[in-house]
Amino acid sequence: MTLIRELNGIKPNYGENCWFAETAVIIGDVKMGDECSVWYNAVVRGDVHSIEMGNKVNVQDNAVIHCTYQKAKTVIGNNVSIGHTAIVHGCTLMDNVLIGMGAMVMDHAVVEEGALVAAGAIVLENTVVEAGYIYAGVPAKKIKLTEGNSKEMIERIANNYVKYASWYKD
Repeated sequence: MTLIRELNGIKPNYGENCWFAETAVIIGDVKMGDECSVWYNAVVRGDVHSIEMGNKVNVQDNAVIHCTYQKAKTVIGNNVSIGHTAIVHGCTLMDNVLIGMGAMVMDHAVVEEGALVAAGAIVLENTVVEAGYIYAGVPAKKIKLTEGNSKEMIERIANNYVKYASWYKD
């Protein structure tokens, strides 16, 4: 069963139609909107600062969402997909963002609306990932404008994860 744990008197709060895998962990100061999903072995740990998530956010298998004590909270917008084994730490992800598998986004980085962080990329502290661009590499650098259909792709992935989560519900 999912570990949803109160810590220091603060209990995670989530909206309607959310789904959490049996091995997901959600702790402390976490607020998420509607139609979110947290998948197998993913951790959303609001123990040292707050984590705020919008609607239709999917945190895929083995991903970690965390923050830095008294310095960097994590804010995630709507329609955001966080790929398998990604780390999102003390940063801001605006609406309609895709974080690729195995990518890392570090403290005080901002991923603007419609941006994509490629699989395996490392977005260093204080980096701004510009709206509508793909960033890749270590450290992540702007490589090109997203394709004309990237907004549709990001929306499709977010919607697909709402659908996939529905398959698991009793």
